[in-house]
Amino acid sequence: MRDRYCGTLKKEEIGKRVNLSGWVFRRRDHGGLIFIDLRDVTGIVQIVFSPEISKEAHEIAGELRHEYVISVSGKVDKRPEGTENLNIPTGEIEVLVDAVEILNTCKPLPFQLEDEEPSESLRLKYRYLDMRRLDVKKVFMERSRAYKVVRDYFNDHNFYEFETPFFTKSTPEGARDFIVPSRLSTGMFYALPQSPQLFKQILMIAGFDRYFQIVRCFRDEDLRADRQPEFTQIDVEMSFVDVDDVLSISEGLIGELFEAITGHKLVLPLQRMTYREAMELYGTDKPDLRFDMAMYNLTDIFKGTEFGVFKKTVDEGGEIKALLLTDRTLTRKDLDTSVEVAKEMGASGLVWMRVEEEGFQSPVAKYLKDEEKERIKNLLKCKNGDVVFIMADRKNRVNEIMGKFRLYLGEKYELIDKKRFQFLWVVDFPLLEYSEEERRYVARHHPFTSPKGKIKGLADRIESKDIDPESIIARAYDLVLNGVEIGGGSIRIHRADDQMEMFRILNIKEEEAREKFGFLLEALEMGAPPHGGIAFGFDRILMMLLGLDSIRDVIPFPKTQKGTCLLTGAPSKVPQKQLNELKIRVLGETPR
Repeated sequence: MRDRYCGTLKKEEIGKRVNLSGWVFRRRDHGGLIFIDLRDVTGIVQIVFSPEISKEAHEIAGELRHEYVISVSGKVDKRPEGTENLNIPTGEIEVLVDAVEILNTCKPLPFQLEDEEPSESLRLKYRYLDMRRLDVKKVFMERSRAYKVVRDYFNDHNFYEFETPFFTKSTPEGARDFIVPSRLSTGMFYALPQSPQLFKQILMIAGFDRYFQIVRCFRDEDLRADRQPEFTQIDVEMSFVDVDDVLSISEGLIGELFEAITGHKLVLPLQRMTYREAMELYGTDKPDLRFDMAMYNLTDIFKGTEFGVFKKTVDEGGEIKALLLTDRTLTRKDLDTSVEVAKEMGASGLVWMRVEEEGFQSPVAKYLKDEEKERIKNLLKCKNGDVVFIMADRKNRVNEIMGKFRLYLGEKYELIDKKRFQFLWVVDFPLLEYSEEERRYVARHHPFTSPKGKIKGLADRIESKDIDPESIIARAYDLVLNGVEIGGGSIRIHRADDQMEMFRILNIKEEEAREKFGFLLEALEMGAPPHGGIAFGFDRILMMLLGLDSIRDVIPFPKTQKGTCLLTGAPSKVPQKQLNELKIRVLGETPR
């Protein structure tokens, strides 16, 4: 039906005869002449219908409407002088049509494909129309190109590509599983994989040395702009490696993707920061470093203070943190709004102090000692017009809230360079974190992550309170881009006895461990090599590098925030016959 693509025609082909197929994008009837912009996956080209060239084709052109599917034949010609469109690759030429066939018609569209931004719900319901729009189409062409970049990179670095099962065993220590009932084994269930974690470790034990996979993963969790129930992950595992090896191979991949998508080279190696530094300076383990505003710790300055709130915080072992806002003029209304915003974030209060010639101007300035104010000024290196924001609370809480407040100031006062891409490795995460819900320590990364140093005896030392569980450092790492985590991994536990020790630390009894992870424990006893890896959120990386706000914009058929597919109507009820075959009854419904 065609021998050329619309967007690939060049002026060098003037005089040649071509066959094209595509959609009617725009139509202009100038009386004797009818002009149509014909669109296919490569772009658009102007085609012209004239009764002098073909009366029959011109009559058919009169019937054409937006999004009709047509096939045309004709000769490439130069556009008349003054009518060129240099904004498109084919803007210097047109095709004079002498034959046309209507392949399909199109009823009136629910929204126009140009000069209109439909609501997201309408876009998702008619996703096939949304994806015809040129800017949306470009996103998915970039996605396809990115797949190739990933595969080429890993092939060049001697990785083997594998596929791992989608029907797996449900295991603890992660997000909620999606489960699938088995018809052949009544009462039994598969789980869709949250990641191929155990399989990729087993591939290392199988001796394949370097594995990668562009894989679909599934997590039944609450959704948001950068989260979907099903998503794509770049999964990587390597044998006989340490942290630096994994980070180095990862940086090479990210550099290739960055250049392919943005057209710019990434300066390597990437910056690194420990988890402890990130929390102390920015209040989060994924700091946005596109603007300079680190937190200051004022706790030592206020030891012995007489100011009630600060005194109470210090006495109870909390911390007092400050942020300095410079080169911005804030009104009293701005300052009062800042206090309200901090409270909405969960702060019990926020102190502000503006630097003026005569000293700090603030409702609380009179309650602070001159020495305390002088030390604050020296530590923060304040100048006239600057504003100091101070918050006091428990250590974790003040870090968390002040970290959020820092981002608020960055957005509010336009401190963030939105054109900048700031990558950061966060390393040396805690191995464990306490879960209030489960009232026990859980693995911060996952239970197969190895700690720095020896793991043997850690369970006993924790039980005897010889060591603070939160002080144990993991050989784990995350890659952060502009305040968003885009990848994470660790060096794994590769000995069965060490893995059992980790299960003891997590209060997973041996019987439960054998039931849930027996196949892995047995594999670890069969000569498992030291190994480690990482997984990248492919959708998140594309979202960030393309400057989009939601991963729904880079997923062909995404779900809404309620987990529904507006295109197909999923999830939906299934016939009772299917439920009967699975021996399933939906609670709350009358059996039929």
